[in-house]
Amino acid sequence: MIKLGIAGVCGKMGRRIFELARNDKDFEVTLALERKGIAEIGKELGKIKISSTPDGLFLVDVFVDFTTPEGTQTNLDYVARYKKALVLGTTGLNEVGVKKVEEVSKFVPVVFSPNMSIGVNVLFALLPELAGRLGPDYNIEIVEAHHKAKKDAPSGTAKKFIQVLTNVTGKEIPTHAIRLGDIVGDHTIIFCGNSERIEIKHQAHSRDLFALGALKAAKWVANKPAGLYSMQDVLKSSS
Repeated sequence: MIKLGIAGVCGKMGRRIFELARNDKDFEVTLALERKGIAEIGKELGKIKISSTPDGLFLVDVFVDFTTPEGTQTNLDYVARYKKALVLGTTGLNEVGVKKVEEVSKFVPVVFSPNMSIGVNVLFALLPELAGRLGPDYNIEIVEAHHKAKKDAPSGTAKKFIQVLTNVTGKEIPTHAIRLGDIVGDHTIIFCGNSERIEIKHQAHSRDLFALGALKAAKWVANKPAGLYSMQDVLKSSS
């Protein structure tokens, strides 16, 4: 059984990861972590109490973090100190933050992905081939939509789409971000030629999509050697 720690356990993503992990026989949640100052600290969650102390990482095998760039920076220090495997889905990290993830991965195994869904990660692999086959006569733009509380724009997923497409085309990919209501996550990639248009759209219907992907990654990374991995690595080994 994998002993699991969850950062941001009172948030929407953290709570779904907790609830799904609690009903999975492969996991025992041993750390429910939240930032200092929130009212839930010290309250019971299942069989454990919500903690604000990252030192509790010594209790876990794998730590899952879908929080904020600031929170992740602190959590990375404790992951490195206690040599624990990490599943990281935090978006909005700056260059310094990404460098820190890379440094920590020299000592512990890290699965780092802006999106843990299977469908999106399949698109990360397929879109470069489509762009290459269509060639330079097709222009590409991305439209992404998320809930109004999402802070980073464009999203981490959109940035990854931009990266994989730019690597093929060498062109800047215009991206349009929408922040409305309670949209979980929509991404549309538009390829437009002179006489036709191709649109590829991914819609997340619930956060369970990302939570289940994170738990799949947690099972995969539990016994891996130190290194920086992606969901591509998880899916290849699971196929």
